[in-house]
Amino acid sequence: MPPIPSEQQSPYDGGEHFDQFAYSIPDVSRKTSIGRTAIYEEIKAGRLKARKAGRRTVILDPDLRAWLASLPQVNGAA
Repeated sequence: MPPIPSEQQSPYDGGEHFDQFAYSIPDVSRKTSIGRTAIYEEIKAGRLKARKAGRRTVILDPDLRAWLASLPQVNGAA
């Protein structure tokens, strides 16, 4: 039987690494090294999509990646 393509495998099969679906504001802050206040400002400005789960604000992984990709690139030497 041929192997199942990775995009069709369950994230729970074979003990493969499983990325999070959503992040809390502190998670986003830790992962991006961007402060909580700046993250909330981006949400308020509508540039970063967020959702509410009860009292908790969460950011879905695709929304976080899209926001990061939308940030301006730095030109010139580092």
